[in-house]
Amino acid sequence: MIYPSIDKLLNVVDSKYKLVHIISKRSKQMHEYDHYQMKENEYVNKRELGRALEEIEKGLITVKNK
Repeated sequence: MIYPSIDKLLNVVDSKYKLVHIISKRSKQMHEYDHYQMKENEYVNKRELGRALEEIEKGLITVKNK
């Protein structure tokens, strides 16, 4: 099961497509630059995709709606 729930994240991001785009971009940044916004032990997920989802849920990534 995915943590955090997609339903919770859709309250922050208005579209599933935009959510996928943001998560993929952020996870690539994590992988390339080894840069995380939280400490390693604070993440529930071990992979970058899940960690990007957690950062959105915690408000560490802000989404601007145009």
